[in-house]
Amino acid sequence: MSAPARIEPRLLRAFVTVAEELHFTRAAARLYVAQQVLSRDVRRLERELGCELFLRSTRRVTLTADGERLLPYARAALQAQDDLLAAAGQSRPLLVDLNSPGLGTHREVLHRARERAPGHELMARYESGLTWAAAELLAGRLDATFGRFAGLAPSVRAGLDQQPVRHEPMAVLLPEDHALAGLPEVPLAALAGETVYAGAGNTRTEEWTDLARRLFDGRGITLAPPVPLAVGEEEFQRVMARSRDPILAVVSFPPLPGTVSRPLVEPVPLSPVSLVWRKGMIHPALEELRRSAAELAAERGWLQRPVDSWLPASDAEVMGAHPMSRR
Repeated sequence: MSAPARIEPRLLRAFVTVAEELHFTRAAARLYVAQQVLSRDVRRLERELGCELFLRSTRRVTLTADGERLLPYARAALQAQDDLLAAAGQSRPLLVDLNSPGLGTHREVLHRARERAPGHELMARYESGLTWAAAELLAGRLDATFGRFAGLAPSVRAGLDQQPVRHEPMAVLLPEDHALAGLPEVPLAALAGETVYAGAGNTRTEEWTDLARRLFDGRGITLAPPVPLAVGEEEFQRVMARSRDPILAVVSFPPLPGTVSRPLVEPVPLSPVSLVWRKGMIHPALEELRRSAAELAAERGWLQRPVDSWLPASDAEVMGAHPMSRR
Protein backbone atom coordinates (compact mmCIF):
# COMPACT_ATOMS: atom_id res chain seq x y z
CA MET A 1 0.00 0.00 0.00
CA SER A 2 1.60 3.30 -1.12
CA ALA A 3 1.06 6.62 0.67
CA PRO A 4 -0.27 9.54 -1.46
CA ALA A 5 0.51 13.08 -0.33
CA ARG A 6 -3.17 13.90 0.15
CA ILE A 7 -6.42 11.93 0.29
CA GLU A 8 -9.79 13.67 -0.02
CA PRO A 9 -12.06 12.99 2.99
CA ARG A 10 -14.91 12.22 0.55
CA LEU A 11 -12.99 9.19 -0.73
CA LEU A 12 -12.32 7.94 2.79
CA ARG A 13 -16.00 8.36 3.69
CA ALA A 14 -16.99 6.37 0.60
CA PHE A 15 -14.61 3.58 1.62
CA VAL A 16 -15.76 3.47 5.25
CA THR A 17 -19.46 3.44 4.33
CA VAL A 18 -19.02 0.58 1.86
CA ALA A 19 -16.93 -1.28 4.44
CA GLU A 20 -19.73 -0.92 7.00
CA GLU A 21 -22.51 -1.91 4.63
CA LEU A 22 -20.59 -4.37 2.42
CA HIS A 23 -23.14 -3.36 -0.21
CA PHE A 24 -22.66 -0.53 -2.72
CA THR A 25 -26.36 0.25 -3.18
CA ARG A 26 -27.02 0.61 0.56
CA ALA A 27 -23.84 2.63 1.01
CA ALA A 28 -24.83 5.00 -1.81
CA ALA A 29 -28.23 5.55 -0.20
CA ARG A 30 -26.56 6.43 3.12
CA LEU A 31 -24.36 9.01 1.39
CA TYR A 32 -27.14 10.44 -0.86
CA VAL A 33 -25.11 9.78 -4.02
CA ALA A 34 -25.61 7.64 -7.11
CA GLN A 35 -24.10 4.16 -6.95
CA GLN A 36 -21.93 4.96 -9.98
CA VAL A 37 -20.46 7.99 -8.16
CA LEU A 38 -19.70 5.89 -5.09
CA SER A 39 -18.04 3.15 -7.15
CA ARG A 40 -15.96 5.77 -8.95
CA ASP A 41 -14.76 7.27 -5.64
CA VAL A 42 -13.77 3.86 -4.26
CA ARG A 43 -11.88 3.02 -7.45
CA ARG A 44 -10.09 6.37 -7.28
CA LEU A 45 -9.03 5.73 -3.68
CA GLU A 46 -7.74 2.30 -4.66
CA ARG A 47 -5.69 3.85 -7.48
CA GLU A 48 -4.26 6.52 -5.19
CA LEU A 49 -3.31 3.94 -2.56
CA GLY A 50 -2.08 1.42 -5.10
CA CYS A 51 -4.04 -1.49 -3.65
CA GLU A 52 -7.40 -3.22 -3.86
CA LEU A 53 -9.68 -2.55 -0.88
CA PHE A 54 -12.69 -4.73 -1.75
CA LEU A 55 -13.32 -8.08 -3.41
CA ARG A 56 -16.44 -7.68 -5.53
CA SER A 57 -18.64 -10.40 -6.98
CA THR A 58 -22.19 -10.48 -8.28
CA ARG A 59 -23.38 -11.71 -4.88
CA ARG A 60 -21.18 -10.12 -2.23
CA VAL A 61 -18.63 -7.48 -1.30
CA THR A 62 -15.84 -8.23 1.18
CA LEU A 63 -12.81 -6.34 2.49
CA THR A 64 -9.34 -7.34 1.36
CA ALA A 65 -6.47 -7.56 3.85
CA ASP A 66 -5.39 -4.05 2.80
CA GLY A 67 -8.94 -2.84 3.32
CA GLU A 68 -9.02 -4.34 6.82
CA ARG A 69 -5.75 -2.57 7.71
CA LEU A 70 -6.94 0.79 6.33
CA LEU A 71 -10.37 0.82 7.97
CA PRO A 72 -9.48 1.91 11.55
CA TYR A 73 -7.18 4.66 10.26
CA ALA A 74 -9.83 5.94 7.84
CA ARG A 75 -12.38 6.04 10.66
CA ALA A 76 -9.98 7.97 12.88
CA ALA A 77 -9.27 10.50 10.12
CA LEU A 78 -12.97 11.08 9.47
CA GLN A 79 -13.69 11.43 13.19
CA ALA A 80 -10.97 14.08 13.44
CA GLN A 81 -12.54 15.95 10.53
CA ASP A 82 -16.01 15.74 12.09
CA ASP A 83 -14.66 17.02 15.39
CA LEU A 84 -12.99 19.94 13.62
CA LEU A 85 -16.17 20.89 11.75
CA ALA A 86 -18.25 20.58 14.91
CA ALA A 87 -15.86 22.87 16.78
CA ALA A 88 -16.02 25.45 13.99
CA GLY A 89 -19.80 25.19 13.82
CA GLN A 90 -20.21 25.92 17.52
CA SER A 91 -19.46 29.58 16.84
CA ARG A 92 -22.83 30.19 15.20
CA PRO A 93 -26.16 28.46 14.56
CA LEU A 94 -27.38 27.15 11.23
CA LEU A 95 -29.92 29.69 9.94
CA VAL A 96 -32.82 27.94 8.19
CA ASP A 97 -35.59 29.88 6.45
CA LEU A 98 -38.93 28.02 6.67
CA ASN A 99 -40.70 30.61 4.46
CA SER A 100 -43.85 30.67 6.63
CA PRO A 101 -44.84 29.29 10.06
CA GLY A 102 -47.76 27.51 8.39
CA LEU A 103 -45.71 25.25 6.10
CA GLY A 104 -45.65 21.88 7.82
CA THR A 105 -43.15 20.10 5.54
CA HIS A 106 -40.36 22.56 6.26
CA ARG A 107 -41.08 22.57 9.98
CA GLU A 108 -41.07 18.75 10.19
CA VAL A 109 -37.64 18.55 8.58
CA LEU A 110 -36.23 21.14 10.97
CA HIS A 111 -37.73 19.42 14.02
CA ARG A 112 -36.29 16.04 12.95
CA ALA A 113 -32.84 17.63 12.50
CA ARG A 114 -33.03 19.15 15.99
CA GLU A 115 -33.86 15.73 17.40
CA ARG A 116 -30.98 14.12 15.52
CA ALA A 117 -28.43 16.75 16.52
CA PRO A 118 -29.29 18.23 19.93
CA GLY A 119 -25.75 19.57 20.22
CA HIS A 120 -26.21 21.91 17.27
CA GLU A 121 -28.30 25.05 17.15
CA LEU A 122 -30.66 25.27 14.17
CA MET A 123 -32.44 28.61 14.10
CA ALA A 124 -35.67 29.10 12.15
CA ARG A 125 -36.36 32.18 10.07
CA TYR A 126 -39.69 33.07 8.42
CA GLU A 127 -38.83 35.40 5.56
CA SER A 128 -41.15 34.05 2.81
CA GLY A 129 -40.20 32.94 -0.65
CA LEU A 130 -37.31 31.10 -2.30
CA THR A 131 -36.66 33.96 -4.74
CA TRP A 132 -35.74 36.24 -1.84
CA ALA A 133 -34.04 33.53 0.22
CA ALA A 134 -31.79 32.48 -2.66
CA ALA A 135 -30.18 35.92 -2.72
CA GLU A 136 -29.64 35.71 1.04
CA LEU A 137 -28.02 32.29 0.66
CA LEU A 138 -25.62 33.57 -1.99
CA ALA A 139 -24.76 36.57 0.19
CA GLY A 140 -23.97 34.32 3.16
CA ARG A 141 -26.72 35.80 5.36
CA LEU A 142 -28.74 32.56 5.36
CA ASP A 143 -27.62 28.92 5.36
CA ALA A 144 -30.54 26.83 4.10
CA THR A 145 -34.11 27.18 2.93
CA PHE A 146 -36.88 25.31 1.12
CA GLY A 147 -38.79 25.88 -2.10
CA ARG A 148 -39.25 25.38 -5.81
CA PHE A 149 -35.71 25.21 -7.18
CA ALA A 150 -36.76 25.14 -10.85
CA GLY A 151 -38.41 28.54 -10.33
CA LEU A 152 -35.03 30.24 -9.90
CA ALA A 153 -33.02 31.73 -12.74
CA PRO A 154 -30.23 29.44 -14.03
CA SER A 155 -27.60 32.01 -13.00
CA VAL A 156 -28.91 31.84 -9.41
CA ARG A 157 -29.16 28.04 -9.37
CA ALA A 158 -25.51 27.83 -10.47
CA GLY A 159 -24.41 29.04 -7.03
CA LEU A 160 -26.71 26.73 -5.07
CA ASP A 161 -27.16 23.05 -4.28
CA GLN A 162 -30.50 21.33 -3.70
CA GLN A 163 -31.96 18.07 -2.44
CA PRO A 164 -35.52 17.06 -3.44
CA VAL A 165 -37.73 16.68 -0.37
CA ARG A 166 -41.38 16.45 -1.37
CA HIS A 167 -43.95 16.62 -4.14
CA GLU A 168 -46.54 18.39 -1.98
CA PRO A 169 -50.15 18.37 -3.25
CA MET A 170 -51.71 21.79 -3.64
CA ALA A 171 -54.90 23.04 -2.02
CA VAL A 172 -57.14 26.06 -2.19
CA LEU A 173 -58.27 28.19 0.77
CA LEU A 174 -61.91 29.22 0.31
CA PRO A 175 -64.15 31.57 2.29
CA GLU A 176 -66.39 29.45 4.51
CA ASP A 177 -69.48 30.54 2.55
CA HIS A 178 -67.94 29.95 -0.91
CA ALA A 179 -69.97 27.77 -3.27
CA LEU A 180 -67.13 25.21 -3.42
CA ALA A 181 -66.47 25.12 0.34
CA GLY A 182 -68.85 22.18 0.85
CA LEU A 183 -66.82 19.87 -1.40
CA PRO A 184 -64.27 17.53 0.24
CA GLU A 185 -61.98 18.05 -2.78
CA VAL A 186 -62.07 20.73 -5.46
CA PRO A 187 -61.56 19.67 -9.10
CA LEU A 188 -59.42 22.19 -10.96
CA ALA A 189 -62.17 22.57 -13.56
CA ALA A 190 -64.47 23.88 -10.81
CA LEU A 191 -62.17 26.90 -10.39
CA ALA A 192 -62.80 28.04 -13.98
CA GLY A 193 -64.08 31.61 -13.85
CA GLU A 194 -62.55 32.18 -10.38
CA THR A 195 -59.86 34.72 -9.52
CA VAL A 196 -57.27 32.99 -7.30
CA TYR A 197 -54.56 34.68 -5.28
CA ALA A 198 -51.01 33.29 -5.69
CA GLY A 199 -48.71 36.09 -4.57
CA ALA A 200 -48.68 38.17 -7.77
CA GLY A 201 -46.59 41.30 -7.23
CA ASN A 202 -44.63 39.85 -4.29
CA THR A 203 -41.01 39.88 -5.46
CA ARG A 204 -40.04 37.45 -2.69
CA THR A 205 -42.25 34.63 -3.99
CA GLU A 206 -41.93 34.90 -7.76
CA GLU A 207 -41.25 31.16 -8.08
CA TRP A 208 -44.65 30.40 -6.51
CA THR A 209 -46.52 32.87 -8.73
CA ASP A 210 -44.83 31.39 -11.80
CA LEU A 211 -45.97 27.90 -10.79
CA ALA A 212 -49.54 29.20 -10.37
CA ARG A 213 -49.49 30.82 -13.82
CA ARG A 214 -48.45 27.54 -15.38
CA LEU A 215 -51.21 25.70 -13.50
CA PHE A 216 -53.94 28.24 -14.38
CA ASP A 217 -52.96 28.53 -18.05
CA GLY A 218 -55.69 27.12 -20.29
CA ARG A 219 -58.02 26.31 -17.40
CA GLY A 220 -59.98 29.57 -17.26
CA ILE A 221 -58.56 30.49 -13.84
CA THR A 222 -57.50 34.11 -13.40
CA LEU A 223 -54.45 35.04 -11.35
CA ALA A 224 -55.51 37.62 -8.78
CA PRO A 225 -53.82 41.02 -9.21
CA PRO A 226 -51.27 42.25 -6.65
CA VAL A 227 -52.51 43.31 -3.23
CA PRO A 228 -50.63 45.44 -0.69
CA LEU A 229 -47.66 43.48 0.61
CA ALA A 230 -48.70 42.27 4.06
CA VAL A 231 -46.02 41.58 6.66
CA GLY A 232 -47.08 39.07 9.29
CA GLU A 233 -49.90 36.54 9.46
CA GLU A 234 -52.44 38.93 10.96
CA GLU A 235 -51.94 41.52 8.24
CA PHE A 236 -52.13 38.88 5.51
CA GLN A 237 -55.42 37.59 6.91
CA ARG A 238 -56.84 41.13 7.03
CA VAL A 239 -55.88 41.90 3.42
CA MET A 240 -57.20 38.60 2.07
CA ALA A 241 -60.47 38.93 4.01
CA ARG A 242 -61.16 42.14 2.09
CA SER A 243 -60.62 40.59 -1.35
CA ARG A 244 -62.36 37.25 -0.54
CA ASP A 245 -60.46 35.61 -3.40
CA PRO A 246 -59.60 31.92 -3.06
CA ILE A 247 -55.92 31.42 -2.18
CA LEU A 248 -53.64 28.85 -3.78
CA ALA A 249 -51.79 26.92 -1.05
CA VAL A 250 -50.43 23.46 -0.19
CA VAL A 251 -52.19 20.77 1.80
CA SER A 252 -49.99 21.27 4.89
CA PHE A 253 -50.89 24.97 5.12
CA PRO A 254 -53.57 25.52 7.80
CA PRO A 255 -56.78 27.40 6.95
CA LEU A 256 -56.94 31.08 7.87
CA PRO A 257 -59.77 32.29 10.14
CA GLY A 258 -63.01 32.33 8.13
CA THR A 259 -61.67 29.94 5.46
CA VAL A 260 -61.56 26.21 4.75
CA SER A 261 -58.75 24.30 3.03
CA ARG A 262 -59.65 21.88 0.23
CA PRO A 263 -57.18 19.71 -1.74
CA LEU A 264 -57.14 20.21 -5.50
CA VAL A 265 -57.74 17.21 -7.77
CA GLU A 266 -58.28 16.13 -11.39
CA PRO A 267 -55.32 16.42 -11.78
CA VAL A 268 -53.52 16.74 -8.43
CA PRO A 269 -51.22 19.77 -8.83
CA LEU A 270 -47.90 19.35 -7.03
CA SER A 271 -45.66 21.91 -5.39
CA PRO A 272 -42.05 20.66 -5.69
CA VAL A 273 -40.14 21.25 -2.45
CA SER A 274 -36.35 21.11 -2.30
CA LEU A 275 -33.91 21.78 0.51
CA VAL A 276 -31.58 24.49 -0.84
CA TRP A 277 -28.20 25.73 0.39
CA ARG A 278 -25.18 27.63 -0.89
CA LYS A 279 -22.82 25.54 -3.00
CA GLY A 280 -19.70 24.56 -1.08
CA MET A 281 -21.09 25.58 2.31
CA ILE A 282 -19.74 23.59 5.27
CA HIS A 283 -21.64 23.36 8.54
CA PRO A 284 -22.07 20.20 10.63
CA ALA A 285 -25.78 20.84 11.17
CA LEU A 286 -26.42 21.04 7.42
CA GLU A 287 -25.62 17.34 7.10
CA GLU A 288 -28.15 16.57 9.83
CA LEU A 289 -30.73 18.68 8.02
CA ARG A 290 -30.08 16.77 4.79
CA ARG A 291 -30.28 13.40 6.53
CA SER A 292 -33.53 14.41 8.22
CA ALA A 293 -35.06 15.48 4.92
CA ALA A 294 -34.08 12.18 3.30
CA GLU A 295 -35.42 10.15 6.23
CA LEU A 296 -38.79 11.88 6.24
CA ALA A 297 -39.11 11.67 2.45
CA ALA A 298 -38.54 7.92 2.63
CA GLU A 299 -40.80 7.33 5.65
CA ARG A 300 -43.71 9.41 4.33
CA GLY A 301 -43.39 8.66 0.62
CA TRP A 302 -43.03 12.37 -0.01
CA LEU A 303 -41.29 11.93 -3.35
CA GLN A 304 -43.91 9.56 -4.73
CA ARG A 305 -46.17 11.20 -7.31
CA PRO A 306 -49.89 10.42 -7.61
CA VAL A 307 -50.78 8.87 -10.96
CA ASP A 308 -53.12 11.75 -11.82
CA SER A 309 -50.67 14.51 -10.89
CA TRP A 310 -49.59 17.72 -12.58
CA LEU A 311 -46.02 19.05 -12.50
CA PRO A 312 -44.17 21.16 -15.09
CA ALA A 313 -41.49 19.28 -17.01
CA SER A 314 -38.77 21.63 -15.76
CA ASP A 315 -39.70 20.85 -12.16
CA ALA A 316 -39.89 17.10 -12.81
CA GLU A 317 -36.35 17.23 -14.19
CA VAL A 318 -35.03 19.06 -11.12
CA MET A 319 -36.82 16.73 -8.70
CA GLY A 320 -35.60 13.60 -10.47
CA ALA A 321 -37.52 10.57 -11.66
CA HIS A 322 -39.66 9.10 -8.90
CA PRO A 323 -42.32 6.42 -9.39
CA MET A 324 -46.00 7.24 -9.51
CA SER A 325 -48.24 6.04 -6.70
CA ARG A 326 -51.95 5.38 -6.40
CA ARG A 327 -53.84 7.89 -4.28
